[in-house]
Order: sequence, then structure tokens, then C-alpha cells
Amino acid sequence: MKLKSFTFAGLLFSAACLAHAAPQALGSSHALVIEEGTGKILLEKSPDAVVPIASLTKLMTAMVVLDAKPDMEERVRIEKDDVDTLKHSASRVPVGATIPKKDLLLMALMSSENRAAASLARTYPGGMPAFMAAVQAKIKALGLTNTVIEEPTGLSPNNRSNAVDLAKMAEAATKYPDIVRITTDSAERVQINGRELQYHNSNRLVGRKGWDIGLSKTGFTNEAGNCLIMRINAAGKAAILVLLDAKANSARLFDAMSIRRLLSGEKEERVASHGGGRHRHHHTTSA
Repeated sequence: MKLKSFTFAGLLFSAACLAHAAPQALGSSHALVIEEGTGKILLEKSPDAVVPIASLTKLMTAMVVLDAKPDMEERVRIEKDDVDTLKHSASRVPVGATIPKKDLLLMALMSSENRAAASLARTYPGGMPAFMAAVQAKIKALGLTNTVIEEPTGLSPNNRSNAVDLAKMAEAATKYPDIVRITTDSAERVQINGRELQYHNSNRLVGRKGWDIGLSKTGFTNEAGNCLIMRINAAGKAAILVLLDAKANSARLFDAMSIRRLLSGEKEERVASHGGGRHRHHHTTSA
């Protein structure tokens, strides 16, 4: 994907709409919005800075796992090695549970479940060393020259990239139907040890009226701040947006809504969670 310079004048949007999405008004420290297909830059704010990416990492994990064409019905036992000992993030997935890979992928992408992502990497053909080798090969194949990924969850602050590379990663992820389906679903139920648990999408905009989202992934750690990748359609335009290091979840949501107004010229809207505001996030890397 080649990124080209682009002027706001060519968009023919109102000055008021443009002001809402001015880079200096964004709450995210780093941002990039590109027109899908052409790579034209619609908005940018320090897009070249290399910073921690938290659970945005899980898009790479999912692509590498799916590239291996695993049996998604295969059941995986959650081991102690899958437990987060770096951030001590909470999990509803107990050690000893056996879960189909398709549900582990769902939990990892939709709700940023760290044990699910770790178990998928651990059970990759050839184990963790082979998984990490495949990650490095994927980084090279996608031309991500400013990306370093050392583990599959995003818990490590050593997983770093910039908005330019992450836009390329997001575009690649849109080519995977399973990733698109999971990340654009607002909620799903999963059976774990005979109990049915409901998982919600960590992006409160997914499933919201008026939003046409074709890919989504959130991330949060103290080092990375609040992060968001989305593919959105608005007013007949498709765009990929990357938001990094917002100081609050509300800030990244407002940034996303400002960008949507940039694309469509719609009026300002309020931030409100779907599902009656009952979202609960149990892990450090998603918010």
C-alpha cells in the first residue's frame, strides 16, 4: 500500500466539519486516516512515531495463525504458560479449560483475551519459536519496516510500530474473512467448562446505528495508551484509521467520530455504549 500526500481541499467538506477533525484537535497522540485503495492521506498526526501498540498486536497474531490453516475445531487446553505474568491481567478463561481454536480466535480478537492469544501462539505448528518466526516473515512480507513484535498478546511494551505500518497491517487483515467477521460482531457467547459466557466487542462503536465498520481492534496498556484500528465506510468512502496513545477510551472514541464526520459531514454524536452500557473489560490490553 503506497501512501500519497493529500489535501483537505480536495474533500470538499465544510469548514466546520474539517475543524472537528483537525489533527491538533485529536485526543490521540498519533493518527493516520487513509483512503482505502488509493492510499491517499486524509488526516495525519505524527504518524511516523514508533510507539507501543498493545493489543493491536493481536491482528498480527490472528493473521499468522490463520495463515497456517489450522483445524479451527481442534480443542486447546489452556496451560499455566498462557497466564499473563507481566501485567497480571484478569481473565475469564481458567487454566485447564479446553476450548476450540475458533473460540480462542474469537475471544482474542473481539474481547482481547490474552490467554486465548497466548494459547493460539503456543499451539502453532512447531510451537512458539515457529510462531515468532512466522510473525517476522509476515512483518517482512507486509513491508512493515518500523514494526517489532516480540510476543503474541501486546502485553509487552517492546511490541512497537507506527501508524503508517499499522495501516498496512489493517489493510492486510481485511483480506481475512474470519478476522473481519469476528471484529465487526458486537457480542458472542462461548462455552467454557460447561458454562456459557458472553463476550462483547471492546470497541463500543461496533454495532452502533449508523456505523459501517469493516474491521476493528482496540488496545490498551499504560505504555501504549488507548489505541484503535478501524476500517469504516461513510458517504460511499472507505477509509482505514489508526489512533494511538489516546489518554482515555472516550478520547479515542471522540477521535473516531470526528474522523467519521470528516468523511460524511454528519452532525456531532454522543458517545454511548451499546448493550445498555454493560461492557466489562477484564484485561489490561483492551479498553
